[in-house]
Amino acid sequence: MDSSFRSTLKQWSPVIVLLVAMISIQSGAAFAKQLLLTLGVPGTVTLRLSLAAIILCLICQPWKRFPSREAVQWIGLYGLTIAAMNTMIYAAFLYIPLGIAVALEFLGPLAVAILGSRKKLDFLWVFLAGLGVLLLLPKADMGNQLPWQGVLYALGAGVAWALYIVIGQRAGATAPSSMVTTIGILSGALAVTPIGLANTGLELFRPQYLPIGLAIAVMSSALPYYLEMVALKAMPTKTFGVLTSLEPALASLSGMIILHEFLSVIQWLAVICIILASFGAVATSRQPAATPELGV
Repeated sequence: MDSSFRSTLKQWSPVIVLLVAMISIQSGAAFAKQLLLTLGVPGTVTLRLSLAAIILCLICQPWKRFPSREAVQWIGLYGLTIAAMNTMIYAAFLYIPLGIAVALEFLGPLAVAILGSRKKLDFLWVFLAGLGVLLLLPKADMGNQLPWQGVLYALGAGVAWALYIVIGQRAGATAPSSMVTTIGILSGALAVTPIGLANTGLELFRPQYLPIGLAIAVMSSALPYYLEMVALKAMPTKTFGVLTSLEPALASLSGMIILHEFLSVIQWLAVICIILASFGAVATSRQPAATPELGV
């Protein structure tokens, strides 16, 4: 094999890994949406996080190295943000298309990136993000309007995602990333399981839900978080952040292919505005966040 080809392949490998992670998480979100009407939001989140926690615990075996008291506190908070983010975005899926929900959720990490930069050019990214939101807001005089509930839930998920990034940075400084991810998801599962059981009852344990639950757990949590760590070690943080700006577009495509959710021209324009705002904010920032930024 030619040395230049090997070099090119090595350079593109982390990009491909990250793209696989993003496609996986958005496809998992599309499959989760199909389960929401049966198990409800708390039940679906419980199934996803519980199975993901079991898988990651078996792989990472966090009990081999007990974290410090400070680490436990921060990782516990990190787990609560994971549970809140998943619950809010799944609630949004009940009302609005997948791609629009993820685009609105993306305003959370976008806000973190802009607040951490404070450059004059950031006003352009704020304008583009604001324009995207304005185009998506429900309007009484227009057809095909979005329900307010879905918009508010998606924005709430964005707030949870911003907290996930900020708290995740603190948690990541106290323990290895594999331990933070595993114990964080376990903490999130423990937090939401009582609510899921109270809401769904024994329906949650029916065998027919196990295969799709495992698929969602692997595609939305276990696999993408692992691939994300691999990609982060092999590429600059800014490149990672720029590439993750494509997530709303991938979510829209997953919604079209799996759920047959077709966006209007105005809605696609809004999604593109938010993607450009995120892309620009990360690309022009001096100190992009090193925290993993895969959502949903």
